Amino acid sequence: MKNHTFETLVGAIVIAIAVIFVYYAYSRASTTGAGGYEVSARFNRVDGIAVGSDVLLSGIKIGSVSQMDLDSATYDAIVRIAIARDVKLPDDSSIKITSSGLLGSSYLAIEPGGSDKMIPPGGKITNTQGSIDLIGLLGKFMFSEGSSSSSAPAPAPTPAQATPEPHP
Repeated sequence: MKNHTFETLVGAIVIAIAVIFVYYAYSRASTTGAGGYEVSARFNRVDGIAVGSDVLLSGIKIGSVSQMDLDSATYDAIVRIAIARDVKLPDDSSIKITSSGLLGSSYLAIEPGGSDKMIPPGGKITNTQGSIDLIGLLGKFMFSEGSSSSSAPAPAPTPAQATPEPHP
């Protein structure tokens, strides 16, 4: 009888911890559930970004990517971003795709501008910088023919080429 009571108690504790974890995860993930607003931005590349990716301002999460579409005329990626309602962005703000280290996940970083005019709900961030293809850059660096590692140092002068020293 004692064994069944102990197992029941452990099971109840595990379920309670799971409920607390789910509540915490849900409350942290919801940035615009209580009246946030949405803005959009156009990028030439969005490698590493997906729906749900973080949007940071000064290293603090202020929103997340809510939708991504492809403009069939220009082939640009249109990213819709859900921003917390208490954060107002100047209309000359810029946004770029960056990552936290070489193996870190990608996120959107916003750099606020200095304008007094704010981006309205449904507005656009026009100053954008897409993601950088690090593997492609590394390949170009390693396999370029004109790199400094392939050039040999200049040969030392032979004794015949050396200028004789004057004797006193």
